[in-house]
Amino acid sequence: MTRHSTAHHFLQGLVDLGIDYIFANLGTDHVSLIEAMAEWDRDGRKHPEVILCPHEVVAVHMAAGYALATGKAQAVFVHVDAGTANACMAIQNLFRYRLPVLLFAGRAPFTLHGELPGSRDTYVHFVQDPYDIASIVRPYAKWEYSLPSGIVVKEALARAHAFAQSDPPGPVYMMLPRETLAEEWDDAAMPAYPPARYGSVQAGGIEPARVEAIADALMAATNPIAVTAYLGRKAQAVAALERLAQLCGIRVAEFNSIDLNISQDSPCFAGFDPVPLMEGADLGLLLDSDVPFVPQYAKRADAIKWIQIDIDPLKADFPMWGFPTDLRIQGDCATILQQVCEAIEAKADSAFRQRVAARIASWSGAREAMNKRRAEARANIGTSGALTPAFLFATLNDKISQDDILVNEAIRNAPILQEHIRRTRPRSYVGLAGGGLGFSGGMALGLKLAEPNRRIVQVIGDGGFHFSSPDSVYAVAQQYRVPIFTIVLDNGGWQAVKSAVQRVYPKGVAAATDQFQSRLTSGRQGERRDFSGVAKAFGAHGEHVTEPEDLAAAIDRCLAALDDGQAAVLHVQITRL
Repeated sequence: MTRHSTAHHFLQGLVDLGIDYIFANLGTDHVSLIEAMAEWDRDGRKHPEVILCPHEVVAVHMAAGYALATGKAQAVFVHVDAGTANACMAIQNLFRYRLPVLLFAGRAPFTLHGELPGSRDTYVHFVQDPYDIASIVRPYAKWEYSLPSGIVVKEALARAHAFAQSDPPGPVYMMLPRETLAEEWDDAAMPAYPPARYGSVQAGGIEPARVEAIADALMAATNPIAVTAYLGRKAQAVAALERLAQLCGIRVAEFNSIDLNISQDSPCFAGFDPVPLMEGADLGLLLDSDVPFVPQYAKRADAIKWIQIDIDPLKADFPMWGFPTDLRIQGDCATILQQVCEAIEAKADSAFRQRVAARIASWSGAREAMNKRRAEARANIGTSGALTPAFLFATLNDKISQDDILVNEAIRNAPILQEHIRRTRPRSYVGLAGGGLGFSGGMALGLKLAEPNRRIVQVIGDGGFHFSSPDSVYAVAQQYRVPIFTIVLDNGGWQAVKSAVQRVYPKGVAAATDQFQSRLTSGRQGERRDFSGVAKAFGAHGEHVTEPEDLAAAIDRCLAALDDGQAAVLHVQITRL
């Protein structure tokens, strides 16, 4: 009989699940997996491609970008507790994104005296053995397991994959003890677990009674609105929302949007602040949104009847949520909105359609005013060393296409970016879902890996750039030929920190003395930082812009480098903190 280690069967389990990539930062716990892959390579046997990432935050976010583009969970290998801790912030982001990933951490050997293959043989095996390694990521994992024996490895993988891919999707975590990976088994004794029979559970539509209730409410409303953030994860949901909005005359706002949910060219698109829409609104739809508005600034919300349709309406992983709704529905927005459209089209008479047409026509003045404000903001180009964000984003908007994917980690400047960079096509925009900065570098790499024929444009603040492990980002871009275009907005620190202090203590000492503990500047007079130098160290094209008149040409050169297969970083000094 042929005998192979658990590691061999683990790799086969990943192949059976259709895993394309292993994003990895390996350690001493992975020796059996490394040996198994070497044997497969020698024998010409295909296993998931390994992408080595010098930092775990990049590995996990690359898996996120790939999953966002394809809907498919990928594998991430990290080193025991240390690698799990490094990965934790990124896992938190994926948990809030509701993106699937299979996070595998080795475990320090449990035998001390050489009793089994893989026993402890170095100092670090003693100090990397905590009581509860899974506690590091437990708040952000849908499922966790420590593999007890290789005999169940394929079943455990199928179970992990089912949890990760089931709605709402998310991260799962499995620990792999070194001795367990080194165990050898007769191939014939290993049970098979067909993944299709251990499959995921997907959300769908609803029964006719609730469809009719939503349709009747929308047809009776005189001023309906909708708020959404991640409905656009499915392209068909974007089409369904556009159809419903025009059918019923619904103004749609995206608040802290994670995906593009409605074309900005739509007459029903109403910007990124839902609070002004609430004046006079009698019915609101909350569609795939975690935080549809900030309650303390939306005093009229209680006067509106709210219908919530969400893949995750209860928000069970938010200890407090605070958005009461009159009808709460768990399901797939694409399916449910199509159901509602069909019900309304069957009921709508000419009088209803005329009322809706008049309502939509009445919004033209607001759209014209919004366009005028954008033009005025764009006209202010800023000064030397302090370009305005509006001018920067408007210039970028003129240079990129609707096929490009824009990854927005501008944080405090994120709303300005959305106002000035027009997005019209599904799956062309990515925002921040979680609370961990530094996501966009790895996310951009993962998107590019999955969509090699599309340009990926990442916009990130200087504070977030530090968090993103940029040396790791561009090392991966260089080694695996995954070019992305990064624009670093350098305002000299964390604007979000300063603004938070000002909101809570508007007349405090910090505001009076301009001391917010949030500035990041060079230490001596005349010195300057150059973030593009980080990229240049790893073969990327880099530029540093301080003058408004130099911006357009610099963007052109960066995009030319990108189209030639080279990563590019443009460091732009914007209005200072």
